Amino acid sequence: MGSVRVPAGRWLVRGTDGRLTAFAFTAEGVLRWTEERPGGSDWAGPDLFPVAGLDHLTVAQGANGYAHLVGRRVQKKKDGSEAVDIVHAVQYQTGRTLGTFRAAGTPYPKNPERRLGAPAVGVDDGGFVNVVVLNPYGGLNLRREDKTGKWEAWKDIKGRKLYDPPAMVATSTGTVEIFAAGGQPAYHWVREKPHGAFDRRPDIPLSVRPGSLTGLETSPGRVTWYWTDPERGTIVAHRTGGWLIPIGGAPDDGQPAVLRAEVDGRDCTVLAHRDAAGGVLTTAYPCEDEQSGVWWAPTGLTGTGAPALAVDGTGRVVVGVFGADGRLRLARQAPGNGLAMGPVLTV
Repeated sequence: MGSVRVPAGRWLVRGTDGRLTAFAFTAEGVLRWTEERPGGSDWAGPDLFPVAGLDHLTVAQGANGYAHLVGRRVQKKKDGSEAVDIVHAVQYQTGRTLGTFRAAGTPYPKNPERRLGAPAVGVDDGGFVNVVVLNPYGGLNLRREDKTGKWEAWKDIKGRKLYDPPAMVATSTGTVEIFAAGGQPAYHWVREKPHGAFDRRPDIPLSVRPGSLTGLETSPGRVTWYWTDPERGTIVAHRTGGWLIPIGGAPDDGQPAVLRAEVDGRDCTVLAHRDAAGGVLTTAYPCEDEQSGVWWAPTGLTGTGAPALAVDGTGRVVVGVFGADGRLRLARQAPGNGLAMGPVLTV
């Protein structure tokens, strides 16, 4: 097995049976670890699902619990050139065989050597997949499933000098939002109705560290965006029409993990990030009440790549990270003590 790479998005997901699944990937394909029982310490895996040429993977989950894996594939052609495309697979049930990776193609079928950015993915409330990628010209191309589940044609939704990757959030009220940062400003698109158009909203003069942008629905239909401020090196939050809100922390490269969960009986936003030394820290506060105070605490986890957050089948928050040895490491919320984490489990 080659070097283990960490996916983007929510790579630690809970299925409808309450069991958790963790995904990673290598040059050979997708790796999957599966919790044996909800809230338990025994895991199966890693299982390998071969995918030739996979060089990036993003994981998203719909309201129905299906886990969608969208990858960028780079394959060598007979003439020595490379062909780049996007592929998609679905895990319908925890522990069952991962569905076949099927091609979502490229916006440039006559020029498949043209590079594409890392895919951002949103699964709307109808279970339909939306994928957006940075194109070679600094704008975004979108492809999504139609009402029958078939892929619509790629569409250029514009943008200029954008960073890779963009961020996408599908909300419980049916909207889907795309946020993409550049040198300044940031670009914002919203799809109001199912299968409707993605309409451009006013640009926002923001400064964003490339690769750090992510989002979370923090109240019905409302998205909070998070990223690392390149000057201060700390995380900030923003909601449309509001001010920039300092969150603190000292994250290394990559996105923070974000999650909405109940902590001590309160509806909270939970964040996790990995610092420059590899340590994973978390914080939690009432949703959209950052002013109540944000305190970061170590979890005891260390690793590489972006951490992930999930709520397990017993209702406890779980933090995951991959070690430099490629092994999965997890810490689970200790009962009755806020967001304090229990002992580290190495799978």
